Amino acid sequence: MDSRMNAWTWGLLVLLGLIWGGSFFFARIAVQHVPPLTLVFFRLLLAALALHVYIAGRFDFYAILKARWREFLILGFINNALPHALIFFGQTRIGAGLAAILNATTPIWTVLIANYFTSDEKLSPAKIAGCLVGLVGTIVLIGPGLSAGGEAPLWAMLLPVLAAISYGFAATYGKRFKNVPAPVTAAGQLTASSLIALPLSLLADRPWTLAAPLDAFLAILALALLSTAFGYILYFRIMASAGATNASLVTLLVPPSAILLGVLFLGERLALGEFAGMALIGFGLVILDGRAYRMLARAA
Repeated sequence: MDSRMNAWTWGLLVLLGLIWGGSFFFARIAVQHVPPLTLVFFRLLLAALALHVYIAGRFDFYAILKARWREFLILGFINNALPHALIFFGQTRIGAGLAAILNATTPIWTVLIANYFTSDEKLSPAKIAGCLVGLVGTIVLIGPGLSAGGEAPLWAMLLPVLAAISYGFAATYGKRFKNVPAPVTAAGQLTASSLIALPLSLLADRPWTLAAPLDAFLAILALALLSTAFGYILYFRIMASAGATNASLVTLLVPPSAILLGVLFLGERLALGEFAGMALIGFGLVILDGRAYRMLARAA
């Protein structure tokens, strides 16, 4: 294991997994009372405002935002507005744990997309194996939805997968921001995506007519400020101290966190097949990561 992953960094990684797992939990609460597109807008707007305060004019933020606003619009659409909307629509019918598991396929789609659109991230035998195992896990999860006897409708389970594919495109497109300070990229995409979500919310939901209860309001605040704004800051802190590869391990921690919160507070339960699908996706991600194999090879 990378020596930079000390006890403090592991603690931050576990905390981030809990926070990002909590995003599915908070969304499941809020989406019962707030339409998905309006929930997307409030999440993005509040998170963007929080990051504007955090940056406080540093990093030449507004100059970069002005110069690259078109790129921020594209990134904000495929990394925030579109996938958040897909997940929230799906969560009107499926629980937090299942949505988190399906969305955990993001690294698999990222590898496949990067192989096609980049010249330096081609598929290797290990990547192919990891993708195949993860895709089998996804099929195990959505398979019951193909029959009328499935508890969750197929369309609701497919939406988090489509969101994961959108995140995969965003990861590839986001490479053009590698020389931009990470907080600026986060604040820029959230600012742009909140502007995208605003007219959609106004046209589709008429949000001024909504009357959400207190628990939905608190869930929106937690979703925006804790799971989005603070989550980004924490993620960048981990990347700075332990590298992007180690930070990507959070993908394995998000579904268990969402499942635990759903079981404890929402009364959700996963079927045996859903646990099997989660295990296969997790195993596929471990293969993609490659470090377990390298550790075994060094031990041998």
